Amino acid sequence: MSTKGNWSPLASGRFFTFFLVASWYASNIGVLLLNKYLLSNYGFRYPIFLTMCHMAACSLLSYVAIAWLRVAPMQTVRSRLQLVKIVALSLVFCSSVVSGNVSLKYLPVSFNQAVGATTPFFTAVFAYIMTVKRESWITYITLIPVVSGVVIASGGEPSFHLFGFLMCIGATAARALKSVLQGILLSSEGEKLNSMNLLLYMAPIAVVLLLPAAIIMEENVVGITLALARKDIRILWYLLFNSSLAYFVNLTNFLVTKHTSALTLQVLGNAKGAVAVVVSILIFRNPVTVTGMLGYTVTVVGVILYSEVKKRNK
Repeated sequence: MSTKGNWSPLASGRFFTFFLVASWYASNIGVLLLNKYLLSNYGFRYPIFLTMCHMAACSLLSYVAIAWLRVAPMQTVRSRLQLVKIVALSLVFCSSVVSGNVSLKYLPVSFNQAVGATTPFFTAVFAYIMTVKRESWITYITLIPVVSGVVIASGGEPSFHLFGFLMCIGATAARALKSVLQGILLSSEGEKLNSMNLLLYMAPIAVVLLLPAAIIMEENVVGITLALARKDIRILWYLLFNSSLAYFVNLTNFLVTKHTSALTLQVLGNAKGAVAVVVSILIFRNPVTVTGMLGYTVTVVGVILYSEVKKRNK
């Protein structure tokens, strides 16, 4: 009896899972760093238009993945009310992504990730306000280091920018609000959509919402982009690649969850933030202080404790 036959399926399964996780890390960190490069270092200062490009790519590639490649079964919108709920989620989603991209114009990726790690705090707050859902007292205690770490990191951040900080807080809060709203609005069995189908419907709505915003708030952005392309064709390749990466973040997120678990994704997400911080510091050479790194560490420890308490309370 060959041991190779017994080992191969297990080994190939582990390799595939490792490949998915590596792809999820690469796309997550890649789109974050490329956003920072475009909006800050390259000088393409149009976060709304950039977000619209992301959503346009998500619209097209989501349809290809679901309708043609059968990555996930197609789910249909069953009522006008369900569509209204999806539009509301899309509006919050747009606010989150645009605010996050705006913050990258002013803040280093390392500090952006420190603030972004406070998502559990805002999720707990919105869940309490909107569903009157109370967690155990120890769950709320674990949120203290989550917030305290960001306060410490803010005080030790040499590149601190108040507007960028407020935009980053807004993005984090909107991201948490979307997850809570999604649980409330699409809670019935007939309305539940998996993440890929939700993106399929949200992305084109986001494009419709962002297009007039980009035209009004980022005057002549299309003309400026075309003028930039005539001088440096790389900007078009940057936008295409960046937009595709934005979709693959969602695709690999879905596949990692499908082949592991939501809890595993949460743990990997905590580690991903730390990896993104290290990689961004190495690439952009932004100054960091011991106080800033201490604050980020405190926040991550708080997030890990929060995750562990939530897991045990289930």
